Amino acid sequence: MNRFGMAVSAVALALSANAVQADTIKLQASSRAGDWAMQFYQGWVEKFNTMTGPDGTKMEVLPTQAVVPYKETIDAVANGILSGDLNAISYFTGRDQAFSILGDLISGYDTVDQMQTFCQYGGGKEILQKVYDKYTGGNTVVIGCGPYAREAFVSSIPIKTIDDLKGVKLRSPEGLAAEVFKRAGASPVALPFSEVYTSLEKGLVQAADASAYVNNDASGMHKVAKYPIYPGIHSMAVLQLVMNKRAFEKMSDADKEILDVWYTAMNTSMRRKADLEDKRLVAEHKAGGDITVVDWAQEDRDKMRAIAVKAWEDVAEKSPLAREALDTHIAFMKQIGLLD
Repeated sequence: MNRFGMAVSAVALALSANAVQADTIKLQASSRAGDWAMQFYQGWVEKFNTMTGPDGTKMEVLPTQAVVPYKETIDAVANGILSGDLNAISYFTGRDQAFSILGDLISGYDTVDQMQTFCQYGGGKEILQKVYDKYTGGNTVVIGCGPYAREAFVSSIPIKTIDDLKGVKLRSPEGLAAEVFKRAGASPVALPFSEVYTSLEKGLVQAADASAYVNNDASGMHKVAKYPIYPGIHSMAVLQLVMNKRAFEKMSDADKEILDVWYTAMNTSMRRKADLEDKRLVAEHKAGGDITVVDWAQEDRDKMRAIAVKAWEDVAEKSPLAREALDTHIAFMKQIGLLD
């Protein structure tokens, strides 16, 4: 082959390589680099990239704030700056209280599995899509949603009863969670998860609605907050997988199906692994003596839920979508026997 022929062949190979080069979807998570959750995601990113094959869509998960501030991912996804996010729904409460009710129905569900089922199969995903359609002009696609843990509660002071919450300055997401804590007598402050450790260390807050026990431990929370409440008293923060509509539509039908199955499997696995890790760490900390694990009596948990139920209704009246979101929850809870 002469030089001209070799050059043509080289160009053809280059064009061919570019034609099959996989697109990479970049998702920004709500966790920091080094957190347990981020380490977990990375293992599942490898599974996704293996399932889609050498020519299929690839995935990359970035830590919180890597591209945009945590409250701006909704716009970044809609505008194509990010392909998608694995963020906490409640971060967008300032736009509509529907995000608050879908992001964490405080004291609503007994188990994480119940809340995951609501999101995936009980109407949660559909109402969340309706909310996103309003606030992103139809430019986003909800792939899935669900919590992975009944969150623990970190505290630098002992909070053994609901009465002990009075006057406590604590970190809480905006919206329903903050409203419930406020009604219980605490003083909630909105902070991103990435700032919880330093805020506890400096005494800017005394306690925090943070994350799963294992994630809190991996983030060093128990070094500065030695009175964690476990099991948690209120929260199952719901994370979402939301994608830019154009980026989603560019994926092959096969890769879309893989993404749907991947998300459900990943979320279920995360729930199971976090629960086992939580219980292992709690047992170690109880035996070690340096950390005092607090477990509220059922009487105090019931009082917290009674406060929460009143807050649900008040928050739901703040927007039509919030009302619809709560009605969707209530219909599902009646279906599975949680409410009469």
